[in-house]
Amino acid sequence: MYLTGLRRRLDHAPDLASFPWSLPLVRDLAELRLDAPVTFLVGENGSGKSTLLEGMAAGMDAVAAGRRDLGRDPSLAAARAFAAGFIFARRRHARTRLFLRAEDVFGFTLRVGEDMEGLDAEARALAAALPPGYGRQLAVGVVRGQHQALSRAYGEQPDARSHGETFLHLLQRRLVPNGLYFLDEPETPLSPTRVLALLALLAERVTQGCQFVIATHSPMLLALPGAAILLAEDGRLRPAAWDELEHVRVTRAFLNDPAAVLSKLLS
Repeated sequence: MYLTGLRRRLDHAPDLASFPWSLPLVRDLAELRLDAPVTFLVGENGSGKSTLLEGMAAGMDAVAAGRRDLGRDPSLAAARAFAAGFIFARRRHARTRLFLRAEDVFGFTLRVGEDMEGLDAEARALAAALPPGYGRQLAVGVVRGQHQALSRAYGEQPDARSHGETFLHLLQRRLVPNGLYFLDEPETPLSPTRVLALLALLAERVTQGCQFVIATHSPMLLALPGAAILLAEDGRLRPAAWDELEHVRVTRAFLNDPAAVLSKLLS
């Protein structure tokens, strides 16, 4: 465990009419305790679970795996405002702190591709500007080494894979041991088989000293053994059991008898 909870700052008086403080879940949140290596945030669209996740990531100074850093991404301004209103309790420091939204994957691969192109251009410029000799060889070699490191990690063409393949590959590379990770709906681009692969990856990383806070709609991910589930409902967070979640009940009912569910839905 790295992040053990957060509590409202008594010296902070936000504008309750502005987002994210206008959300009941954020407005009325005084304290939140985390006591499991994996905590799932679940709830209907608009319940505030993703806003809470983003605010926690901002409060822990997580690195955003997107095209922009968390501190400069305009879409995360509300997350930064949230973080300013809370005190975050840390038990120890994580080796890595990462925030990742499913929609940010292509932005990240574009960012990596641009970095690789920039390194290529820098290597060519150094080769043209420096006189022949060991100095030029060393300088060009350092830059090309940086390109090769990115290539080994993400491929020579980072955007050549499908969305789901890219996302799972990125998680496999970036979820290193002893890290604190905030993931927003990571199941979105994945097939059911790949969701199971992600579930196995999460379980493995927990044994390697990682902590996760994950916003999700996936009944499959929510079934991870030992995970805590917090349900965002009616402007409050409360612990919930897997089999009491509407996500699970609706999915189970549909799979058990899709014709009956569709008949009621389309009648």
